[in-house]
Amino acid sequence: MTKTNYAHKNLDNHTAKAYGKSLGISTKVAINIAKKLRGMNADKAVAYLDRVAKLEQAVPYTRFTDGVGHRKGPMASGRFPVKAATEINMVLKSAIANAANLNLSEELVIDNIIANKAGNRFHFGRQRRRAMKQTHVEIVLREIEGKPKTTKKADAKPVEKKTEAPKVEKEAPKVEKKVEEKSETVKPVAEKQSDAVKEASK
Repeated sequence: MTKTNYAHKNLDNHTAKAYGKSLGISTKVAINIAKKLRGMNADKAVAYLDRVAKLEQAVPYTRFTDGVGHRKGPMASGRFPVKAATEINMVLKSAIANAANLNLSEELVIDNIIANKAGNRFHFGRQRRRAMKQTHVEIVLREIEGKPKTTKKADAKPVEKKTEAPKVEKEAPKVEKKVEEKSETVKPVAEKQSDAVKEASK
């Protein structure tokens, strides 16, 4: 396995890198994308490239603008390079994964991103005289000091689940209702009639 020589020489314990070799994308397009991403937050760069792949946001073209139309937003010339954005996004995600393995901070900045022209290979078949577009992409991320470190899954302590004691349902005490029997004195009908006759005779 050949060793990759990075153009960015300022590599230390606070950096993570990734290299995309001979990607099937245009070098001119990759240079414009690299200029836009340089110095951007890594998570924001991933989201930005996702929007470019979905044709929701254009990439400003500051070089190689011959025949490139204007696009809406704070830019003049721009395009939606779907294939190049997808390939560079894969390299960027690989660099973020390498940073996590090195236990770097979650806050990462694209310290350097370079797109270089790769070797020429020719198509096979009827297009064998036409060269294929190939580009090398180099990405170096640097952690922001003072931010919390990422913890590896293997080093993370398992969370102990608290076991709750089984709930014992208390039976409600039975309340006996005392039914008070009211004794009503009911006079018989005959006594009522005799009382009425006595009062009439007086």
